[in-house]
Amino acid sequence: MFKQKTLKGSFSLFGKGLHTGLNLTVTFHPAPENHGYKIQRIDLPEQPVIEAIAENVVDTSRGTVVAKGDVRCSTIEHAMAALYALGIDNCLITVNGPEFPILDGSSHPYVESIHQVGIEEQNAPKDFYVIKKKIEVRDEVSGSSVIILPDEQFSITAMISFDSQFINSQFATLDNMDDFATDIASARTFVFVREIEPLLRAGLIKGGDLENAIVIYERQISQENLDKLADYMKVEHKDASKLGYLNDKPLVWPNEPARHKLLDIIGDMALIGRPIKGRIIATRPGHTINNKFARQMRREIRAHEVQAPVYDCNEAPVMDVNRIRELLPHRYPMQLVDKVVEMGSNYIVAVKNVTSNEAFFQGHFPQEPVMPGVLQIEAMAQAGGLLVLNSVEEPERWSTYFLRIDDVKFRRKVVPGDTLLFRVELLAPIRHGISSMKGFAFVGETVVMEATFTAQIVKNK
Repeated sequence: MFKQKTLKGSFSLFGKGLHTGLNLTVTFHPAPENHGYKIQRIDLPEQPVIEAIAENVVDTSRGTVVAKGDVRCSTIEHAMAALYALGIDNCLITVNGPEFPILDGSSHPYVESIHQVGIEEQNAPKDFYVIKKKIEVRDEVSGSSVIILPDEQFSITAMISFDSQFINSQFATLDNMDDFATDIASARTFVFVREIEPLLRAGLIKGGDLENAIVIYERQISQENLDKLADYMKVEHKDASKLGYLNDKPLVWPNEPARHKLLDIIGDMALIGRPIKGRIIATRPGHTINNKFARQMRREIRAHEVQAPVYDCNEAPVMDVNRIRELLPHRYPMQLVDKVVEMGSNYIVAVKNVTSNEAFFQGHFPQEPVMPGVLQIEAMAQAGGLLVLNSVEEPERWSTYFLRIDDVKFRRKVVPGDTLLFRVELLAPIRHGISSMKGFAFVGETVVMEATFTAQIVKNK
């Protein structure tokens, strides 16, 4: 089982803000389990905290801006991308101004600092949201779209298209987040010269220069106007007749702009609040469509807050019926677990195939066969018993008994032909032979029953 992660220690980065030009310090701190990403404005009297989630995004015109009331923080996407790609789930970020420093315009400084301070594994499980069907968000006006498809891990393909001879059409792919540090993190943000003057008039990019952005000069303007822009940005004058990239530092990759767009997607997906297993295909992505997609994903997660385990009937079980009979004393008609398909140190996934030949259907009910709720609980408890017995030596010499059942909810009838899938998880370590567990029962993707129960394992005489 994958565990949540945080930083081993704190680190700070210093630099100017892209839009404000202010000298800023951003500090990343370890955070407890299930904390998520939170940003604290320590320059303000109340030191307010903004939760870094998609619903708190208030502007996406030139970066991702989150806010709580009137308190805002912008240009967070490069830091978010580094945290998410490196598997960090919990972090408190403090900043002494209204935006993160732009640094070199990429995620590289964040990745380097995280590697230097180290990553610490926590006890709580990492709560992946597994994509099981296609989800799509599309903007018909801009032609932008973000699609996510089922995949065994989180991966992305980004395709960009601009009316430019230099980056007319590019794509970038990241199949494994382990390659983020080497293949994506150093990709810098980019801007066209034709965009700079309107941004300056809007009071933005006061801290922009050739050190923190790729500047693309692809439509010739007068030497005088190009010199004025150079003077404002405090960079050397360039020959207005020579089109191309104005930076002295060459591109890291020929498709560096596409890689940076992929980086931005990761940063914006971090605001979903849960790690994802799925493949994103983004066409003409930008912060606006990214945020629409992240909000849609959060709605999907709320609608399917408890996900059914992935069950492949073709895979060999972890425990078959014969092994189960060696561990549990139950026999027909009370053996209610057919096989175990997954088991970790603190959870188990088990299967009960409900057939029309079950003995209880003779009287419950002849004209409308329904599996009794008490037997659903019993089946779940047997799955929990297999989990607990897996932690002791000579498990066949022990038995499991109920002590308490709480918070039982039946959400849907279970009938012949259903396949019940149980996921039972320990709520706390087993002490003195007593264990507390939380279980869910699924038919397909639907939760049909849930319960919390306490059991005791006793050695047989």
